[in-house]
Amino acid sequence: MNIELRKDAEQIIKESVESVLPDEAVVRALEEFKPGRGKLVLVAAGKAAWKMASVAVNMLGTVDCGIVITKYGHVKGNIPGVECVEAGHPVPDENSFRATERAMEIVKNLEADDTVLFLLSGGGSALFEAPLISGEDLQDITKQMLSSGADIVEINTVRKRLSKVKGGRFAKLCAPARVYSIVLSDILGDPLDMIASGPAYPDASTCERAIEIVEKYGLKISEQVRKCLMIETPKSLDNICTRITGSVTELCRAAKKCCEKLGYETTFLTDQMACEARDAGSFLGSIAKSHAYDGKKRAFIAGGETVVTLKGSGKGGRNQEIALSAALQIDGIRNAAVFSIGSDGTDGPTDAAGGYADGDTADAIRGCGLDPIRLLGDNDSYTALKSANGLIITGPTGTNVNDVAVILIGKNLPIDL
Repeated sequence: MNIELRKDAEQIIKESVESVLPDEAVVRALEEFKPGRGKLVLVAAGKAAWKMASVAVNMLGTVDCGIVITKYGHVKGNIPGVECVEAGHPVPDENSFRATERAMEIVKNLEADDTVLFLLSGGGSALFEAPLISGEDLQDITKQMLSSGADIVEINTVRKRLSKVKGGRFAKLCAPARVYSIVLSDILGDPLDMIASGPAYPDASTCERAIEIVEKYGLKISEQVRKCLMIETPKSLDNICTRITGSVTELCRAAKKCCEKLGYETTFLTDQMACEARDAGSFLGSIAKSHAYDGKKRAFIAGGETVVTLKGSGKGGRNQEIALSAALQIDGIRNAAVFSIGSDGTDGPTDAAGGYADGDTADAIRGCGLDPIRLLGDNDSYTALKSANGLIITGPTGTNVNDVAVILIGKNLPIDL
């Protein structure tokens, strides 16, 4: 393993993620917040929900009542006046359903002078859910979509029509109370009606588009699901005010800044990467190959959200799959590395945030009696990278603004581990 590049990767990860933590972003968004004369209710949903709520309550001093719904392992303590619930992600579970029903109870019968402070972050589509269909049907179609290769906009177009709270329906439940929504974006282009399936924003998608997506991916749905897909969502709302704070663009800027501080000549490639993870890894690896012999330190930054079409039964996530795919491209190029992470600290159903690969990674995997090509084909990037000490584990970070991948080219030959 190239110790110098791995050390630099760890510093870039640390500084990039710290730059998009919700602390300052929520404070900025609340500077313009003026609650009504009535009750102040807080509802927070998503992977960054606990952190966002903690900052908000600390700044406001108190709320009349509230609830946080976040992923397992993401609650870090009590928040005065707020219930904290952990639930399922990326597939909703009974805790998701019960907690969301509780949120609906909290906002029921509010008056025009009341205010709902709604803090939303990525992962909210699974965590903030009260289905119009059976929980089993919802879990089944969610799993089908996640393994189909559908992108997040397509997935949310379908999911919002199967829910009592998505697609603007939560804001309608809050009326006539005003909803002030602070959104941490995890979707490319920051479409407000798609982030966490847009619970408090008018829906721009259509029933026809939802049916097209079902047919495109050959999803197997019940008649009840089909009927729900044909019920249109709210197209206008007059009780909302929304602020976006934090995005993958900021994450990429921070990564670029750190690379330059470390002495890399840095090129920003894109913050719109949206393809198959293994294709992204192969492409990033090919860029590394093209510049490995430039004779200078170089870095390339790419942000976005790739997808994985499951064909095997292995364990991993999209960022780990990027790293494993890149490892095959840069095999033997000992001054090159590619790493990719999810800003929330989790990648797929694993304890890793992502993966790191350099020119020694593929050989290290083979040295453990494993075949990296076969493991990639089986979507088993976790096993592959774990064998080569290539997993990146940060733990839950408290934010979620999508993924960043970085190519590092070292000027000098590496020091052997």
